[in-house]
Amino acid sequence: MTHKPLTGLYVMDPARFDDVYGPDERIEIEHHLTIEQPPCAAEDLSAATLRDVEVLVTGWGAPRLTADFLDRAPRLRLVLYAAGSVRPLVTDASWERGIRISSAGTVIADKVADFALSQILYALKHGWRYVLTARRTRSAAVRLSEPGTAGATVGLVSLGATGRATARLLLRHGVRVLAHDPYVPDSDARALGVEPATLNRVFAECDVVSLHAPLIDETRGMVDARLLRSMRLDATLVNTARGGLVDEAALVTVLRERPDLFAVLDVTDPEPPRDGSPLFQLDNVVVTPHLAGSLGPERRMLGQAMAEELSRYIAGRPLRHEVVADAMEHAA
Repeated sequence: MTHKPLTGLYVMDPARFDDVYGPDERIEIEHHLTIEQPPCAAEDLSAATLRDVEVLVTGWGAPRLTADFLDRAPRLRLVLYAAGSVRPLVTDASWERGIRISSAGTVIADKVADFALSQILYALKHGWRYVLTARRTRSAAVRLSEPGTAGATVGLVSLGATGRATARLLLRHGVRVLAHDPYVPDSDARALGVEPATLNRVFAECDVVSLHAPLIDETRGMVDARLLRSMRLDATLVNTARGGLVDEAALVTVLRERPDLFAVLDVTDPEPPRDGSPLFQLDNVVVTPHLAGSLGPERRMLGQAMAEELSRYIAGRPLRHEVVADAMEHAA
C-alpha cells in the first residue's frame, strides 16, 4: 500500500546541519517526507512555513515547542531530535497536544560512556597523574600504588542512559561497581550487575566516582565539600555530565587541601572555564573541552537514528528513542 508522503521541515542550527544529516540520511528521510523548504534556523521560521508541517526534523538549535509555536504548526505530530536532552525543546503544551518526540540521546549516551570508560580506566592506572608529574618535574614520575582494575571499586552517580551504558562497559573489566540513583529500584540496579548504594557510600568507598546525573534543581551543586573530603585516598572524580553538578569552589578548595585526590572534568560551570580559573593551575585536575558525546563524523549516527525512527513511525512500529513525559522529570 502506498502512503502519501508527510510534509516535513528541517529546522536546526545551520552550522551543524550537514554534520548531522548527511546525504544518506536525507535520502532516507525524504523517501518518507515531502520537504520543499531548505534547512533553516529556528529564528527564521514563519507561520506560512509551519502551517502544513507534520514532521519536524531537527537537532541542536531546535525551536522550543511553546503553545504559540504549536498554534502556528497545527498539523505537527512528530519531532525527530538528533541531539541529546529534550529539556530545551519540550513544554507542557507539547505534551498536552500529544506531539511525539524522538531523541538521539541514547545514541549520544553510548559515546559519552565510551569516553567515561576511557577516563575511569586511565584514572585507575593513575595515568594523568604520571603525565602531569613528569611534565612538571621534567623527569620520570615515581610510581605510586595504582589500584588498577582488579579489585577496584568504581562509583556511578545516576543510572540513566549514560550511567547504564557506562556500567555495562565497566563490568567487562572486572571492577566492582556501586551506583547511586534514588529513582532506580535496587532490584533494577542489581539486575544490571551493579550494587545500589547511597551517595555517601559511593564517594567514601570508590577509587573513581563518575558523574552521570541530570542537572536539575535538586542536583545542582550536589557534589559539595563534604562529599569531596570523604573520598578515599588517591581517589579520582570524573565528570562527563554537567559542570553544575559540582560545587566548583568547593572542588578547588578540597583539591588544594588534598593533593592525593584528582579530578577529570570534561564539563565545567561555566563552560568553558573563565580565563585564569584555578582549574588550570592545580596539579591534580585535568580539564578537557567537552569531548564526551558525539563529535565530527559520529554525529551522522544521530541523523541516521532519526531517519530510522521516521521509517518505524511510517510503518506504524514502536519508536526506539521516543521520549515520554513521565520519564522527563529525572532524566539526564
